[in-house]
Amino acid sequence: MKKFEGFQKGVNLGGWISQFDKYDKAHFDSFITEKDIDYIASLGFDHVRVPVDYNVLEDEEGNIIESGFTYLENCRKWCEKNHLNMLIDLHECYGYSFDPLKKDMDRIKFFYDEKLQERFLNLWKEIANRFGKYPNQVAFEPLNEVVSETVVDAWNGILNKFIDTIRAISKDTYIIAGGVCYNNVLSVPLINIKKDDRLVYNFHCYEPFPFTHQGAYWVENMPSDFRIDYPLTLDIYQKESKIIDPDLGGAIYKVKTKEFGPEFFEEIFEPAIEKSKKDDIPLYCGEYGVIDLADNRGKLRWLKDIHTVFEKHGIGHALWNYKEKDFGLVDDNFSEIKEDFIKIV
Repeated sequence: MKKFEGFQKGVNLGGWISQFDKYDKAHFDSFITEKDIDYIASLGFDHVRVPVDYNVLEDEEGNIIESGFTYLENCRKWCEKNHLNMLIDLHECYGYSFDPLKKDMDRIKFFYDEKLQERFLNLWKEIANRFGKYPNQVAFEPLNEVVSETVVDAWNGILNKFIDTIRAISKDTYIIAGGVCYNNVLSVPLINIKKDDRLVYNFHCYEPFPFTHQGAYWVENMPSDFRIDYPLTLDIYQKESKIIDPDLGGAIYKVKTKEFGPEFFEEIFEPAIEKSKKDDIPLYCGEYGVIDLADNRGKLRWLKDIHTVFEKHGIGHALWNYKEKDFGLVDDNFSEIKEDFIKIV
């Protein structure tokens, strides 16, 4: 299976210029600095995935905010000094957000609204004109986590428009294409786009969801005191998932494997791996991780199992998350297992 070279071992910079509490220059200037990128490089990572929200790069009328692009360019330069690659992920665009805390967001309209799509593509033209000149360092991910499976055909159409838009500016920049259902790995076979040599299929993996998101305040109906270990049996995870939205339960309702370990990830990744081989397009997991509320030893067991399968198949990956956002690698509650974790990744 073809590898996404240079993007085999990464970490997300979530919470910096995306999913921030409020638009705050002091936060943007201090949350991620050159020292952080130096440290990430020292841990042996080869790239960072940089989520960015549209309102850092443009105002509500669509006018470019130069200072927002400066954060991306600074990060690129810091990465270049450290021989790191960088993936720019548009985490939210004008008219669409995956964020479950944004209760009033229409998560369907964007996929059928040509004006919203035109604005989306215009922002990407600006990004491509600035960063398309670094095709061996900077990759582009058009949009984070399409929620609804019902828009799959419309999303494939938008992806094809996106590919045409970027290729008119940069022939060689890697384009990272994800599926639907929150970018679930089982949706990779539904991706239907024009092929070229610089495409990558992308998915996220937080399976089993009751373990990786135990006690998460943003998950509807999730009790704050809910705790569960890893590994347990499929029956237990299915039973405990009944408290939350079945759509979030994901792959645990669609597998045959009864016991959890590397074999579980082998089974849920298999359709994506077959799609990757058939199309000769690399596979990449742009987000995976375990919430800070989980038991640390359980986290390590989970990370070891998923990494076993990543490495076996050459699947590139980026951990969620470097700092804060309830998943932070450098936060205090992770410190006691950090050394063991580094050995795994």
